[in-house]
Amino acid sequence: IFRLFLHTRKKMGPFLLLIICHCAINSVKMHSISRPNIILLMADDLGIGDLGCYGNRTLRTPNIDRLAKEGVTLTQHIAASPLCTPSRAAFLTGRYPIRSGMAAFSRVGVFLFSASSGGLPSEEITFSRLLKQKGYATALIGKWHLGMNCESSNDFCHHPLSHGFDYFYGLTVTNFRDCKPGQGSVFLKGIQKALAIPIQIAGITLVSLVIVQYIGLLKVPFQAFSYFFLIITISLMVLIFFFYHFRHLNCFLMRDHQIIQQPLSYENLTQRLTKEAMEFIGRNTDAPFLLVLSYLHVHTALYASENFRGKSKHGLYGDAVEEMDWSVGQVLDVLEKHNLSEKTLVYFTSDQGAHVEEISSAGEVHGGYNGIYKGGKSTNWEGGIRVPGLLRWPGVIQAHAYIGEPTSNMDIFPTVVKLAEAQLPSDRIIDGHDLLPLLQGKVIQSKHEFLFHYCNAYLNAVRWHPGNSESIWKVFFFTPNFSPEDSNGCYDSHVCFCHGGFITWHDPPLLFDLSKDPEEKVPLTPETESRFHEILRVIHLAVDNHTRSLHAVPNQLSWDNLLWKPWLQLCCSSLFQSCYCDYDSGESPLEVHSG
Repeated sequence: IFRLFLHTRKKMGPFLLLIICHCAINSVKMHSISRPNIILLMADDLGIGDLGCYGNRTLRTPNIDRLAKEGVTLTQHIAASPLCTPSRAAFLTGRYPIRSGMAAFSRVGVFLFSASSGGLPSEEITFSRLLKQKGYATALIGKWHLGMNCESSNDFCHHPLSHGFDYFYGLTVTNFRDCKPGQGSVFLKGIQKALAIPIQIAGITLVSLVIVQYIGLLKVPFQAFSYFFLIITISLMVLIFFFYHFRHLNCFLMRDHQIIQQPLSYENLTQRLTKEAMEFIGRNTDAPFLLVLSYLHVHTALYASENFRGKSKHGLYGDAVEEMDWSVGQVLDVLEKHNLSEKTLVYFTSDQGAHVEEISSAGEVHGGYNGIYKGGKSTNWEGGIRVPGLLRWPGVIQAHAYIGEPTSNMDIFPTVVKLAEAQLPSDRIIDGHDLLPLLQGKVIQSKHEFLFHYCNAYLNAVRWHPGNSESIWKVFFFTPNFSPEDSNGCYDSHVCFCHGGFITWHDPPLLFDLSKDPEEKVPLTPETESRFHEILRVIHLAVDNHTRSLHAVPNQLSWDNLLWKPWLQLCCSSLFQSCYCDYDSGESPLEVHSG
């Protein structure tokens, strides 16, 4: 540039210098926003009202709040599903989970066992795969919950390393109460209900056969009795064995394809996850990297290390939130240590809203706070899907800014893919939209005119933000039946379900204007909203267009794909040794201060 200037300065003088300097500055600016490091932080079951930057005044979250102060706060950031598995599938692929078969038609909407055969299909393209192809180092640390094996215990078809991650340290399923002794069970009540009628039927059938055989009304071969009794006995023994050993079979820690701790130990677990994240950053200071740090906090079973236990004002749940905030601070500090803050986009969110029905056997509240919003996890009321959305990138996106436009966790896919200079797939629909123009203030309106809210595989509600209006309309085709009726959740069943007697259909659909009624308290009627029928007409047209864009795909959450398959079970020793090993140190290498 300066040689060119010296050669032509006599002819062009100061004018040329101004042009050249302007071009050079623009070149530096363009270079600074290409191929940044990407850190995606995801909490589990965290309520939007649990954070200081979203209005909480009793939980201490200074590090997460720092992201808000130094970046953008999305105040209408929506999870693509109110359940872990489908929400995370949408996050990684930028697509509604119904498109990938990651939405259930049955009652169970998430994977429960490590030896299930369902999972994120290999045909799906994740942002991690695209970034890896562009030379990024990629790591997932923490919770996966998108399957592991298909046909054998070592094919790892659904494993993180098969979806574009170079490195994995964490859990392939999720954190259950059953994983932590003394914390109760998420299965016991359901199993008792599910088995009560079949056991009664089997007992009555057996007794009836014995009676008719005894009085001579029917000759039943002894062999038939034997087979019937054998089948019932084996079934009960397998069931008892599985749930007795549930913790060992499903709660384990992996590094890449290797089990390193079975069963999982909660001792200093957050410190170990944080250390892994910091070391990954330290190993990749000279090349672009993608880090997904997927916390186990604050899904039950709740846990907190000694430095945080009993320190918050909200029991063990609050302790867990504050420990997670400490971890976020460690990650931000290591970026500063390596002078990477201005080269790194950091995003913080939760996979869905707080699980309001979580109450311990001792009566302590183990679920979070969704602020003013109705409902929680497993529902498409705002409390179940409106989640934290914080993005920080010093010098590139706005600082201390608030955006109230509808955005989605599916938007992360096109955002990071474009930043990595990769190509968006052209052979499929991507439902997310690039957030960067919105984050930089170049546009003021989200590209999401419509957002479709599914309860498992059933279209439950639709959000419409017209381009010429401040209104945000939301319609519900059906709503969950809360139990008790005057409560804010489905306490009798622990989560809300999506079909049959668990829901109430509405004709006409319930209509709300979230811009005026974010708490979804008062449904609008033709008498209170003159455009009632026109709004429903537009939304029904949008639903028709959306439905036509869907194609039949294998159901990854069918009963066949959900059930435990012994031949898919991973075990670091043997079943006879109760699948026990511990190759991961429980000692924390990090100095911890709870604040």
